[in-house]
Amino acid sequence: MGVTQESLLLTNARNVIHSFDPNLLTQLRIDATGIGLRVEKISKTRAPKKEHQAAWLEAAIGLIDLTTLEGSDTDERVNRLAHKAVRPWRAQPAIHAAALCVYGNLVPQAKKFLDGSPVKIAAVSTSFPHGQTPLAIKIQETKALVAAGADEIDMVISRNALLRGDHYKVYEEIAETREACGDAHLKVILETGELSEFRQIWIASEIAMQAGADFIKTSTGKIQPAATLEAGLIMLQAIDQFHRRTGYKIGFKPAGGIRSAKQALTWMALVQETLADDWVAPRLLRLGASSLLDDIIRQLHHLKTGQYESYDYIPKG
Repeated sequence: MGVTQESLLLTNARNVIHSFDPNLLTQLRIDATGIGLRVEKISKTRAPKKEHQAAWLEAAIGLIDLTTLEGSDTDERVNRLAHKAVRPWRAQPAIHAAALCVYGNLVPQAKKFLDGSPVKIAAVSTSFPHGQTPLAIKIQETKALVAAGADEIDMVISRNALLRGDHYKVYEEIAETREACGDAHLKVILETGELSEFRQIWIASEIAMQAGADFIKTSTGKIQPAATLEAGLIMLQAIDQFHRRTGYKIGFKPAGGIRSAKQALTWMALVQETLADDWVAPRLLRLGASSLLDDIIRQLHHLKTGQYESYDYIPKG
């Protein structure tokens, strides 16, 4: 079923597709200097105190979308990462990652391992990472991945349409993909490193939320810059305004280049400061990463024992 500009009242178990309102795309003035200063302040002063860091890092594990998106990915690698996602830290067997994110052809293998576990299966769709295929193919791909067992879909927007000002095309593709997801979560990747200015990041965020995104996500991780705190802050401010206007809470996912425990803590502090405590939870915050988990485990071991655990004792991915 096509999406029309006149009637968009589609509802599913997770979110609502809102009518497209282009007037909202012209109402924001972004203070680039203020964005930079706030990011600097949060980075330097808002990290948790040492006595609270272990609790924050344990929480960070539960936010991770453990990701492998390489052409060399195999069933065996997916199995290893799935095992790691389910039990990343031997000292706390109840702690697990939020999701395992893979290419679509590996969703069935992930489902074999993760079926019945609390770890979600996320799949990239809509011709990730470039998004340069016809909409009909993107919709077909998305439906196939959900049917194969994906709980969450990470889609890419048409950056070329956004940059040439065709905002309705961007909206329509997201809205139709949202419909194709059914009950699966939809995370919309803006690829902020390809957007020419802060204002474009805010416009892309607003369009995605109007079109029914459950999460907005910074990056594919395939280009640089990937997840920057400045782009993230703009997206979080857009989420805050959307929530105040509509009552809907939209999730946020920074992805690409997040490798250290310190970076994870900074992102969590940025979300907490800009939104609220309840956003720092898996249903509203994810951290897209491949190597972040190993550093968090090492830092937790150090906080509890005073020694760094060898990587040999961390589950391999």
